[in-house]
Amino acid sequence: MNHKSSLFFVMVTAAILFLPLEGNAQQTDNKTYLELEDMPDAGVYLPAPPKEHSNLFIADSCQYEWGKSIRNTPRGAMAKADADLSIDYFAKIFSEPFGITISKEHTPYIYNLLGRSIRTIRLGVTKAKKKYMRLRPYVYFKEPTLVPEDEEELRNEGSYPSGHTVRGWGAALVLSTINPARQNEILTRGYEYGQSRVIAGFHYQSDVDAARMAASACYARMQNDKLFRKQMKRAQREFKKKYRIKHQ
Repeated sequence: MNHKSSLFFVMVTAAILFLPLEGNAQQTDNKTYLELEDMPDAGVYLPAPPKEHSNLFIADSCQYEWGKSIRNTPRGAMAKADADLSIDYFAKIFSEPFGITISKEHTPYIYNLLGRSIRTIRLGVTKAKKKYMRLRPYVYFKEPTLVPEDEEELRNEGSYPSGHTVRGWGAALVLSTINPARQNEILTRGYEYGQSRVIAGFHYQSDVDAARMAASACYARMQNDKLFRKQMKRAQREFKKKYRIKHQ
């Protein structure tokens, strides 16, 4: 091989190595499948949050009191831990109901799909939060929460719909699609994650309920994205392989 041929080979090899990989399982960026303007807007199709002194607000207030009553219990401890929004935390809490360990190292395709899906689904409540700017219950009642270190940061952010819940329920929808045999266990944990926000004092029940509807709408919208469907298939194949290995 002459000098020119060698140089050409090196250049082509380098170009291939540095090409962006559309379905790279090791991808750790903050990309989404769709943009904000592509997503269903919860501020349009969902009703406004309950008005102060309405029957629905009274129901919200009763649930808030229920949440406070169980803070000093194991369920309260779970609610405190559920303040974590990291993808690693979602992977951790859903691993048991999912049936295998979810992690960047053990299940890279599932981990990548989960993270990108959660970031996309979260977009569905962005406009609604800004539109309504509902006071959070701990601000309205002037009382402490289970996670005091988060209070100042979230004080001026709209409560309706719940950003934590839309992520948690969205994660449950994604994972139950990958492993439908464990759908009940997965969805139960996704439901509990949303209820944790009521217990912690950061959201009203109506905030949480609205977020679950928003997550479902956004998940339906993602089905039309080609890359999402492609990465979902890869994640499903990865799950089947890991599940077989675990049960051999």
